[in-house]
Order: sequence, then structure tokens, then C-alpha cells
Amino acid sequence: MTNNNRFGPNGWTPERLGSLTGKTYVITGATSGTGLEAARIFLSKGAQVVMLNRNPEKSATTIARLKEEFGPDADVSFIQMDLASLDSVRKAAAEVLEQVPRIDALICNAAIAQVPELRFTVDGFESQLGVNHFGHFLLCGLLFPRIEASQGRIVVVGSNAYKMGLRRIQFEDLNFEKNYSAWNAYAQSKLAQMMFAYELQRRVRAAGKQVQVFVCHPGASRTSLIDSNAGRFNKILWAILSRIIAQPAERGAWPEVMCATEEGLKQEALYGPTRRGETVGPVGECSLDAIVLDREAATKLWEISEEKTGFRWGLPA
Repeated sequence: MTNNNRFGPNGWTPERLGSLTGKTYVITGATSGTGLEAARIFLSKGAQVVMLNRNPEKSATTIARLKEEFGPDADVSFIQMDLASLDSVRKAAAEVLEQVPRIDALICNAAIAQVPELRFTVDGFESQLGVNHFGHFLLCGLLFPRIEASQGRIVVVGSNAYKMGLRRIQFEDLNFEKNYSAWNAYAQSKLAQMMFAYELQRRVRAAGKQVQVFVCHPGASRTSLIDSNAGRFNKILWAILSRIIAQPAERGAWPEVMCATEEGLKQEALYGPTRRGETVGPVGECSLDAIVLDREAATKLWEISEEKTGFRWGLPA
């Protein structure tokens, strides 16, 4: 962890934000947790928010709540997208390109975690890797031209789990068909997601593209991430622990809002809470394990991801 927080002892807070009128933020997974709280912050500052969510009913309820809170003119909308289906991602991206002329930041917030048994997406990917990495890899690629035209940003919401588990990409068995572990599969999915982001930074910079890519993590936050997918034991355990060690979902959203708006951030960095093992506390720059910057592994992952998703970025290594 960096000793001196550039934002002062209290770290980054939404108080640093001015008006965001005229800005457009596209967020995956915004019906609850940090995604919803990020949307609330953006709307409170006058921005437009486009949510990419899987569930239409929850999305409609969320929009109604947000309009009740911020007024009927709050500029918030929803496009259906299931990250577990590449066809759904392609369809949603096409709708975004048709309906959203400007993207100031795409925030890759949606995730699943602690899936108790091996499950596959419709495309044949281990579910956590499919949703957390492959779905977002394709979405970022499809929306990249619009983000570039807007001189916008891509924000990848990672997790400190990236440096836990196996601490590598299991290229010989990406789907964990021989040794499935909910925790190891989740850790791999977040490592892959973050490794992709840092590789994208390098390729964007080499190509001279006007897009910034940032990586953050929410710390330990009270969200529905584990409640939605975990087994019964992990749900009970988290319900107990979260009351003791976790921070509110709103604070968990601050790192992604910061990465979408703050000027002067470092790109090859990780931003999030900086206290108690970087689980809670003031938001700033966190420590970064070298495993996520392994260029050889990142290049291999990039090539595999292009093959698996059927999408070529056209950005040379």
C-alpha cells in the first residue's frame, strides 16, 4: 500500500466531484450493490447512466426507485445484457451503439462469485470466468470505438482475490474441470479480468489511442455478490463476517466512481480501500502484486480470449 494517500488522510470521496452534466456512464450490473451506488452518485451530479443488467424486472424497479430519489427527469435507462451469453453481449453492445452517442466511461462492475459447483455458460466457459472475464472482454472490445471517439475510459472492477487462489491462470484447464474450487475459479476470473485491463493499457498506449483504462477494487463491502451465487455455508459465513469487517456498498462504489472521473490517476495501478489489508478505509492507491503484470501470461490470455469470444481487437501486442 502507498504510504501517502494523494487525496489526504480521508482518501478520495465523492465530495471531489463537480457537475457531471453532459457525461454518460455505462455500468454493468447496476441493480444492487456497488453498481447501484455508483449509479446513484453519477445521477446526483447530473450525469446520464445506462445500466447493462440481466434482469428486466429488477432493472425496472431500480429505475423507478432512482427516479423517485432524483426526480422524473433523472437520465437513467436500461439495456438487457447477460454476461454469461456472448450473443447477449453482442446484442446489448449493438443497442448501446445505436442509442448512446457518447461513453465517458464503461464500468465493468458486474460479477458472480463463489459458485458452489462447476457450472458452464451457454458458450461452454466456467461460469465465473465466462461472466467476469470473457463477457466483459467482448463488451469492452465492441464498445471501444465509441469510447475512443468520446476520449473516454474503461474501468475494470477487480478484487483482491486476484492474488489469492492459484495465483495464476490455469491455461491447461481454464474451466477447472479436473480440480474445481469455487474460490480458485473466482480468483482466476478476477486475475484474468485485471490482467486483461493492464494488457489493454499497454496496447492502447502503444497504438496512441485516446482511451484511459483503470483498475480498482471495492474492498470488503456489504453487497449481494456472495448472496446471489454462493453455497449455503458461505452465505451464512459472509452474513456474519460482513457485519464485522465490511463497509457499506456505497463506500465500495467510491473506487469505481473515482476511476471514472478523477484526473491524474496512474494507469498501471490498483485503486481501492487502503486500510486493514486493503479491505476498508480511505480510497487511494493500493499495492499491486507482480503476478497481474506478467506480460507473457497476459499476451497468452489475450490471444485465448480473442479466440474464445470470436472478437479481434486489432491492437498489436
